Amino acid sequence: MNKLCTAALAGSLMLFHAVAGAGISENEQVDEATGVLSDLVNIPENAIPPVLLNKAYGIAVIPSVLKVGLIIAGRRGSGVVSVRGENGKWSNPAFINLTGGSLGWQIGASSTDVILIFKSRRSIDRIARGDFTLGGDASVAAGPVGRSASAATNISFDAEVYSYSRSRGLFAGISLEGAALSMDHAANQDFYDEAGITPYEILDNTDDAGIPEPGRKFVRTLSQYLPRPQE
Repeated sequence: MNKLCTAALAGSLMLFHAVAGAGISENEQVDEATGVLSDLVNIPENAIPPVLLNKAYGIAVIPSVLKVGLIIAGRRGSGVVSVRGENGKWSNPAFINLTGGSLGWQIGASSTDVILIFKSRRSIDRIARGDFTLGGDASVAAGPVGRSASAATNISFDAEVYSYSRSRGLFAGISLEGAALSMDHAANQDFYDEAGITPYEILDNTDDAGIPEPGRKFVRTLSQYLPRPQE
């Protein structure tokens, strides 16, 4: 059995690298994330409920997460996270990585867009300090869909993180128990052209005047579609 698992893992890694191919630039990653956000509001029925978006402290958008498997499956994707500042404005985006795996009889590859809704600063702090595991360091739930959910009174929204995936044009809740999130320090330094820039220096900054245009567009899109909640 150990030999079978080892062979399967090696096969999965080879398949993963073959599918992943060459990486894309940070500007392209942010552009893709902005596109996912824009699509989010154009799905009238299968969408993240506005009431949950209004409660969001932070949002992570991870486009084109690859899931590749040969008995043992693995996930990997890169994207950005932004948080609401005390002034109600969205912060500049910080780059993150998502990795995770599962054991089961499966083969092949797929690519999906992932959105994570964070309800508090606590989870963001843990990601900024180091690796963070969904379901381990914070409760995670497959998020509800449909605008009608905004009127439901029996939805408590008591999980720390709500997770969604988008494939074939529709958003749906997804289970990401055990997936790890970590800051991509190299991507942050490249995008902001500043050696040693920290996650907090990015996420505590709501002034997008000096950042690359894709970053400004991402923040503008968040501000347009997820404005400051009315008191």
